[in-house]
Amino acid sequence: MKLLYAIQGTGNGHLSRAEDVVPVLRKYGDLDLFVSGAQADIKLSFPVKYKSKGLSFYFGKSGGVDFLKTFKKNSTKAVYKEIRDFPVRKYDLVINDFEPISAWACHQKGVKCVALSHQSALLSKKVPRPKNYDPIADWILHKYAPADSHVSFHFERYDENIYTPVIRSEIRKLDVQSKEHYTVYLPAYDDRKIVSLLSKIPYIEWHIFSKHASKPYHLEKLNVYPVNKEAFANSMVTAKGILCGAGFETPAEALYLKKKLLVIPMKNQWEQHFNAAAVKQMGVPVVKSLKKKHLDKIINWIESDKRVEVNYEDITEKAVQHALRLGGI
Repeated sequence: MKLLYAIQGTGNGHLSRAEDVVPVLRKYGDLDLFVSGAQADIKLSFPVKYKSKGLSFYFGKSGGVDFLKTFKKNSTKAVYKEIRDFPVRKYDLVINDFEPISAWACHQKGVKCVALSHQSALLSKKVPRPKNYDPIADWILHKYAPADSHVSFHFERYDENIYTPVIRSEIRKLDVQSKEHYTVYLPAYDDRKIVSLLSKIPYIEWHIFSKHASKPYHLEKLNVYPVNKEAFANSMVTAKGILCGAGFETPAEALYLKKKLLVIPMKNQWEQHFNAAAVKQMGVPVVKSLKKKHLDKIINWIESDKRVEVNYEDITEKAVQHALRLGGI
């Protein structure tokens, strides 16, 4: 049985989840990997057969997507050629984590494609939704990576095909402690902007992981580091709290580790506003942006000891088996 696992490489969450999904998929067939996207800071520990820039959204430095850079870096002609030429007919089934090249190649060539992603959960009408409707973002969500069927991940089991998050085995094995520092990961913000605001809370020790920092630096209790998977995991597992974007994997891991959590959704990234709506419903505080006017909310969060209780069992094998059944395997 020939299987292709196609993974979105924009951001780190998809690749982090793949570390646990790949070993399960390998049990059921001869597996190849495809990664498309250009904004990840980590690499898979497994060999990748196909790589592509794909259709990537590029993060800015002020809290949102840099649309000008996104437009310049994406070539419609090149993407169309990749879709046309991608050899999906070599495979009995494509398992797709929000990866557009292989998804559209399957759609055009009649190859079975099953989504195994967080984004596909947002297609369900049962998940919490942002208050403001964005028709363009909704269209992209439905059309970006089409699939024949979906198995999804979200913060809670909102629907029958939705599972709780895949928590990396390396996170599950860590010794959870609570020291005095707070861990920060806001990839859409320049570290100088983060430092400027958090320096106004000088009595707190901050570990700031920034995709815009090329080397570590320290300013009193503010510690800034380039993104590193192991260093970030070690900081997070010992943190008093986590301040991060409203992505999926980092908030899910923070909840699993029973850490205080505060999220700031990325501007112009509708998925993050879905996620913010979900965690807010669970009781997690949400701040609209990293601005001085929201400083009181951050301080209130620091002074509170409120944590949201979750029970995230290891569902990786169940979810993968579900996807394979839908694919006829």
